[in-house]
Amino acid sequence: MKVIDLINNSKKTAFSFEILPPLKGNSIQKVYNVIDKLLDFDPKYVNITSHHSENIYKTLPDGTIQKVNVRKRPGSVAIASAIQNKYKITAVPHIVCKGFTKDETEYALIDLNFLGVYDLLLLRGDIKKLDPITDPNVYHNYATDLQEQVNNFNKGIAIDGSTFEANETPFSYGMACYPEKHEEAPNMESDIFYAKEKVKNGADYLVTQMFFDNQKYYDFVGRLRLEGITVPIIPGIKPIVLKNQLTVLPRIFRSEIPEPLASELRKCKTDNDAKAVGIEWGIQQCKDLISKGVPSLHFYTMMATDSVQQIARQVY
Repeated sequence: MKVIDLINNSKKTAFSFEILPPLKGNSIQKVYNVIDKLLDFDPKYVNITSHHSENIYKTLPDGTIQKVNVRKRPGSVAIASAIQNKYKITAVPHIVCKGFTKDETEYALIDLNFLGVYDLLLLRGDIKKLDPITDPNVYHNYATDLQEQVNNFNKGIAIDGSTFEANETPFSYGMACYPEKHEEAPNMESDIFYAKEKVKNGADYLVTQMFFDNQKYYDFVGRLRLEGITVPIIPGIKPIVLKNQLTVLPRIFRSEIPEPLASELRKCKTDNDAKAVGIEWGIQQCKDLISKGVPSLHFYTMMATDSVQQIARQVY
């Protein structure tokens, strides 16, 4: 069943979460350990992040510098298939355009169709560790470009323009949105314009970047509704687990920390103290969102599986 159907058919606020593929050298068991901790809360789907290779520079014995392309984690395609087969839960691999060629994306879609994984989350992806110039004939620049490729694939059109027999089950997908504005957007109006484009061109739902102030989410959803966007807007929840996230998260993700939360975090002496504050804030945040009838809560579990488990016990 498609994610959008799982959300719409849920009798209560749906529960889902995102996992990070383990570093190379580790087995799928690390992924299973995360899922096993959260199975009691009836996850409707599980997202798998996707990470491009990174360029590093090595100094050779003769003193010259060599650029080396390093892949640190397994791909989301294989993990999604493993999860779906083991747990019979809908798996949602992230398909990212930055760091992946159009050809690589097409191969991923071919493999996913073969494996019976039909739900995707389409994202631009992180550009911070990529070379600044990429060939637009080889790479997509934006998630909306990636969206066009997936739409064409659903119609049986390959990237070279040739045609093939389209999937019996077309891909369904969600895309990202930003209650506090994407870091590169010139203004919120621009962000809302692109959210509308994503939905107009086929996104079944939107999932937000993490936020800690629910009012920012409510205001954002209100603006989208006024613009005629009716798809579910899924709040993305990230429990704070480290003291330094007080400054790191606003800097990296542009997620504002409300003063009541910031004040409690400043009192923390240890990361365990900060983790406890993050859990309590997450419980209250999620209870408020559920009381307002949000269709689903989507948890980012990186370094926070135990916190998500404790929050979910209190709200599900």
